[in-house]
Amino acid sequence: MKNIKLLSLTLSLLFAMALSTAAQNIVFTSLDGDKIDVEAQKDKVVVMAIGASWLPLSNDQADTINKLAKRYEGRDDVIFYFIATDSASSKSKNFGSDDDIQKFAKRNKMNITILRDTDGKQSIQKYKLDQLPAFIILDKEGKPDGDPIGGIDPFAEIDTSEIISKRIDKLL
Repeated sequence: MKNIKLLSLTLSLLFAMALSTAAQNIVFTSLDGDKIDVEAQKDKVVVMAIGASWLPLSNDQADTINKLAKRYEGRDDVIFYFIATDSASSKSKNFGSDDDIQKFAKRNKMNITILRDTDGKQSIQKYKLDQLPAFIILDKEGKPDGDPIGGIDPFAEIDTSEIISKRIDKLL
């Protein structure tokens, strides 16, 4: 009986720790070194473009996020981020230095905050992404709104910014 109680207590503790870890917000680092918890932006709709400087489709993603940032310019209840999943390890095939990411941002005329997910795992696991680039929208409580928007096709007749805009407007 004593062993069953001990086993039950141990399993309960492990389960609680697993839930606690899964529920923790993730903190990204900006290229300026600031730590930003995107889920703590209360009373703001947060739009994250998750991509990489080495990924050709992220250039189209940058066009989309630029269009959205311009559309909602001047509003303090919507914020946009580009999350660069470029690896910080120079040994990785997906390596991207801060300089590479800054060049990507400059080339794409991005005027939003660029954050690093230095191995790509945090954002991919947290938001259950199966492909990049992708967009994640967080509601004013910091919770994901709907499924990730992925599958960006630069030749599609559908304007991704319109799809995202409708979801933003619904949350405002």
